[in-house]
Amino acid sequence: MLVKLLILALLIGIVVALVFGGVFLVKDPSTSRRTVKALSWRVGLQVALILFLILAFFMGWLKPHEVGGH
Repeated sequence: MLVKLLILALLIGIVVALVFGGVFLVKDPSTSRRTVKALSWRVGLQVALILFLILAFFMGWLKPHEVGGH
């Protein structure tokens, strides 16, 4: 259950960073670096999510289901 909550938190963080990046892109002046920071956070969170999913799979915390149920 804790693994699923961490995955959900990372996904929510990715979406929030993407929204902030879009808002900063539209509202801020061109000299502002907030858009770059927000989108950098998004990329960092995505990398963390992928690495965590790989770790969770190899540690046995996540198990893929079989297609077709065989």
